[in-house]
Amino acid sequence: MSPVVTVTDLTKRYRGVTALDRVSFSLAGNRIYGLLGRNGAGKTTLMQILTAQNFATSGEVAVFGQHPYENEGVLSRISFIKESQTYPSNLQVRHVLRAAALVHPGWDEAFAQQLVEDFRLPPRRNVRKLSRGMLSALGIIVGLATRAPLTFFDEPYLGLDAVARQVFYDRLLADYTEHPRTIVLSTHLIDEVSDLIEHVLLIDAGRLLLDEEAEVLRGQVLTVAGPVAAVDEFSRSATELHRVLLGGTARATVRGDFGPADQERARSLGLALEASSLQDTVVRLTTSADGQAAGATSKEAVR
Repeated sequence: MSPVVTVTDLTKRYRGVTALDRVSFSLAGNRIYGLLGRNGAGKTTLMQILTAQNFATSGEVAVFGQHPYENEGVLSRISFIKESQTYPSNLQVRHVLRAAALVHPGWDEAFAQQLVEDFRLPPRRNVRKLSRGMLSALGIIVGLATRAPLTFFDEPYLGLDAVARQVFYDRLLADYTEHPRTIVLSTHLIDEVSDLIEHVLLIDAGRLLLDEEAEVLRGQVLTVAGPVAAVDEFSRSATELHRVLLGGTARATVRGDFGPADQERARSLGLALEASSLQDTVVRLTTSADGQAAGATSKEAVR
């Protein structure tokens, strides 16, 4: 099956600032991707280019095998729900849903109405009178009910409480299972969505740091704790991303190709070994305690 999206050496510059730097990757059909990274990393710029709302400085982009710009056949198959989604102020909630139904051929009206009830949205309320959370819920409803073959959610949950966010995650997973499509989630609430994400794209300072299956990544980044000398010995064959010292003990986050033999070696050294959370992995790969470049080893002493 051909990729839904192919990006090759994509670069975007704004007056001397490089927002994207030779980024290359592809998105397969019927997968949930996590597009992760810090504020200003280039995530939104990337999604804007893929949805024909921005232009690349150089590089190639193909969506469903074609360039998306001014391509109705491509754009009608894309849904892009942005962090600051806006609607004409004279519209009511029901009008927004009606307009979305006209634009997206895969619209499911019954599903949309169910989501309206789930999020407790008043259908006849004017959008300018909606709270921040209600506006986010409206965007989520549009993004899910379109069932677009390629759907982007860029920080879609602003203002949503924990219950509403869980409703979003539950409905997304249930509907994706019944109606598979390619979904890209860009979010800072990584722990909340880690069980949904099947593939991780991590961007930092415009560069792609990770393009990896989530399950594979979980086995690559580990947290090891124990006597300093033993941690040193175990970490020698891996890349150390972060370390905390407490007296004669250390707790380190390391990345490498680990297998059953490494589990046994850790036990023989008297070390505790556990998989690093996806959020911790992203933090360790994009920050360091002393401000080094992304991915550099970070060490800090706790006194």
